[in-house]
Formats: sequence, C-alpha cells, structure tokens
Amino acid sequence: MLQASRPSGSHRAPRPSRTGRLGRFLVVAAGSVAAASALPVATASAVVHPGIPDSARPGDHLTVTVKNAGGADGRYELYCHPGGGDHPDVSGACAALDRGARWGKDAFAPVPEGSVCTMQYGGAATAHVTGTWAGRPVDARFERGNGCEIGRWDRLVPVLPDLRPAGQG
Repeated sequence: MLQASRPSGSHRAPRPSRTGRLGRFLVVAAGSVAAASALPVATASAVVHPGIPDSARPGDHLTVTVKNAGGADGRYELYCHPGGGDHPDVSGACAALDRGARWGKDAFAPVPEGSVCTMQYGGAATAHVTGTWAGRPVDARFERGNGCEIGRWDRLVPVLPDLRPAGQG
C-alpha cells in the first residue's frame, strides 16, 4: 500500500480543509439516505384500520363514477394509505396511482392542448374522478374519444375499468 510522504519532522496529520469536511459529511449523508431507501417498506394498502369507518380514514380518497362502460358502470369509493372502500380492486388501483405519482406531474391532468392524437374512437365510456390524491384536490373527467384520451384512460387502469380489447391489456 502506498502512503503519501510527509516532510521530515512533521508529526501531526494534516488538518482537513472545511471543504473536505463538508464533502465527507455529504457523502455520509447520501449513504445514509441510500441505505434507508433500500429498507423494505410495507405498502400503505396493506395497513388495515378495523373499526374505523371509511369516511374517517386518513390518507387519499377518490370517488370514481363510471358511465357507459358496460358491466363496470357505477360509483366507487377508493381509499389509499390505508386502502379501503368499495372499489373493485383497491390494492391494484392504489398501486397504479402510486406508480403514476411523479414529482411535478399530475396523474389526472387532461391531454395537453394542441396534442396530436390518432383519430380512433374507444367507445362511449366516461368517468369522473373527484377527491384528494397526494394532498391535492382532484376533479378530472375521462372519455375515450381519440387516441390521446384512450391512452390517458388506460394509464389509470385499474382505477378506471379496463376497456381494452382482449389480449391488449
């Protein structure tokens, strides 16, 4: 192993500069964050609060109203963090919303103005989602009138029913 040579007669180790100490601090802090993020985390939908009515649950709550979607029509309550409600796939819907959550992005945002969309028709199904997600109010409408709207709907499956033809889901 190589060692840096010191001038003769020097018995003290060189004192680290302030920048060196700050750098070590940042490296240690980053390592701590990385180690903490590697720990297993229980999904919020796995937490159950028996005896607490859904309306009193903390966390995210959405009301999903679906029309003209065949057997999937209805009004569903979805609670995430912890999971609950009468939605047909609470854990799947919460997981899809969690996967779609990105800093600075709105999972419920409409198709941007001026988007170029394929001229295809995905059916008469509509959905209205209201409530609170990630601490923000939600009031979003969905339809399947063109390729962009169909893609927007499909990104929220299973929050919204899967209306893709068999073999495409």
